[in-house]
Amino acid sequence: MNAYLSKTLHFVAGDAQADRVVPPTGFTARLTVFAAAAMAFLTVFALALSLATGRLADRWGDALAQSSTIRISAPEGQMDAQILAVMEVLATTPGVKDARPLSDEEQHALLEPWFGPDLPLDTLPIPRLIEVVEDDDGYDAAGLRARLAGEAPGAVLDDHTRWREPLVRAAERLRALGLVSILLIAATTAVMITLAASAALAANAQVIRVLRLVGALDAYIARAFVRRYTLRALAGATVGTVLGMVALAALPSADAAGGFLTGLGFQGAHWLWPLTIPPLTALVAFAATRNAAITTLKERS
Repeated sequence: MNAYLSKTLHFVAGDAQADRVVPPTGFTARLTVFAAAAMAFLTVFALALSLATGRLADRWGDALAQSSTIRISAPEGQMDAQILAVMEVLATTPGVKDARPLSDEEQHALLEPWFGPDLPLDTLPIPRLIEVVEDDDGYDAAGLRARLAGEAPGAVLDDHTRWREPLVRAAERLRALGLVSILLIAATTAVMITLAASAALAANAQVIRVLRLVGALDAYIARAFVRRYTLRALAGATVGTVLGMVALAALPSADAAGGFLTGLGFQGAHWLWPLTIPPLTALVAFAATRNAAITTLKERS
């Protein structure tokens, strides 16, 4: 542990002589910092979208899983009898925690977004809805459908299965898409840092040749490039991550824009996930720069 800590501190502190091999400023330095910052900023949003989409779908799925709807269609004069028959069936169904018919006002609120506020419920043959809330164990949907078919032929049970399954599939695919996006961003970061390191090595070919003449080993030269570009990537990724987190924190609140926009941010412990982006970016930069330096130095040996 002490040896590892010593090497880490030496890597961060650097070597004044070796640092002269790598230009402290210039195009490649700015490119590395900017690329790391931009990619870290995008990674924050890809991570937030992946987590928030899964969280939102889980919330919707859980809400639908605990409730069902019974739709009753009956001729005029028979509706009350059908509702009474359905309520009697539900009262003796194991797994049903609560059940109640929706009022006219509640049904009007459900239909208003599609038909407008002036929908005449009294003059239209609109089915009546009964909301069913199940307990933790749930009920036998097939058995309930069979009982309804025998005792209330005009009643149709919708246990929301057709709504839950697409949400679960969508959540899984969006989570996978978020992971793929993060991997692509990491690969792009590695490519850009590799190009910047290769360009810096080519620009300092004369300095490298002189160092070799005085006895410097390729490992010594490569270590200087790896250190500089790793720290530059770490600094850029830190800036990009902070900016991304600030942008997410500035999203409208639930009172201003509703649950969907609010769900796009991080919640609770999820705010710790972006903090892993800078060190992971530094690891990517370390591997990319080391590979580029060793490969280029071998080609020029």
